[in-house]
Amino acid sequence: MSNIEVKSDNPSFVLHGIEDVKFENRSVPEIKNDECLVTVSKTGICGSDVHYLLHGRIGDFVLEQPMCLGHESSGVVVKLGPGVKNDGRIKVGERVAMEPGVSCRTCTECKSGMYELCPHMAFAATPPTQFGTLCRYYVLPADMLHPIPETVSFEDGAMMEPLSVGVHSVHSLGQLQSDQVVIVFGAGPVGLLCMAVAKALGARRVIAVDIQQERLDFARSYAASDIFLPGARDPNESMEDYCARVTEEIKTTLNIPSRDHGAVDLAIEASGAPTCIQMGINILKPAGTYVQVGMGRNMNVPLPLFHVINKQLKVLGSFRYGPGDYPLAISLVERGLVDLKPLVTHRFEFEDAKQAFEVTKLGRDEGGKGVIKAIISGPK
Repeated sequence: MSNIEVKSDNPSFVLHGIEDVKFENRSVPEIKNDECLVTVSKTGICGSDVHYLLHGRIGDFVLEQPMCLGHESSGVVVKLGPGVKNDGRIKVGERVAMEPGVSCRTCTECKSGMYELCPHMAFAATPPTQFGTLCRYYVLPADMLHPIPETVSFEDGAMMEPLSVGVHSVHSLGQLQSDQVVIVFGAGPVGLLCMAVAKALGARRVIAVDIQQERLDFARSYAASDIFLPGARDPNESMEDYCARVTEEIKTTLNIPSRDHGAVDLAIEASGAPTCIQMGINILKPAGTYVQVGMGRNMNVPLPLFHVINKQLKVLGSFRYGPGDYPLAISLVERGLVDLKPLVTHRFEFEDAKQAFEVTKLGRDEGGKGVIKAIISGPK
């Protein structure tokens, strides 16, 4: 197929400052070398998008110039750069999931197969980048575009981004094996997707822990085999004592041994809550693996080092996704092992993007329905 006609406008949803977003018509980006021009079809709202809207920064990533929001997207390739390989993998008209980070490809991390740690990464809707995917046209190198089959919808394609976060945490870093026991702290979108990946990869048990019963009920209907709602902390109880008590309550209530078969092999922390971090370390079996994927408000949290050392735990941080994560995510959905559709609770047209962010920020719509994932369609 020859190049598809490209429109002259590029409507974009741009963040100028805290709680200051505007619709703008930006220029259509030029492509070069191995780049492709993609018409964006669907974009999911991520917690990081909302965080930039509310605070103008995440850690060291500080908004200093207008930035188009959005990075969870799918679309259709409309134009190929002159350096795109003619191997049939990517062609005009291809439906693709868009991996929104472009690494330098030459640093030590990139050459070691850990491009997600590239110090020169240009990631959509992350300062100092000005560009995001809540627009009509977006440019990416061909190898950052992942074809999706006709059986996978554009909404599913957009959801491959957060699903790849789950794949990276559970599979690539957590090294989950079939018949192992997984506990996930936090039943938000990322936690739910981690549960889905664990179930798809054959976990014996997938245990969800959260402080909201509504979230736990959904988790059990979606991917969790067991759920647990921690009780409140006593007024005079230290955090350490509270975490130790709740850990024992989880094990007793759900009949989880401390070691050997049936004990917790992998703990995924997807909330960022200091109490959950301690519980995750506490509950692991000797030589178990702990993966931190959630980012809470407080970055300086106490860590129970005695258990880390005494049980010789493997403690890892999980950042975005890396080689092989997107293809595995697409494969899990294509084969019916992960169903993303129940997670999409709200849908908006592009011109209603402000409303979509407001609903996501509040966590519920006007009718009281809780938000898991809101999807915005591309400009008409």
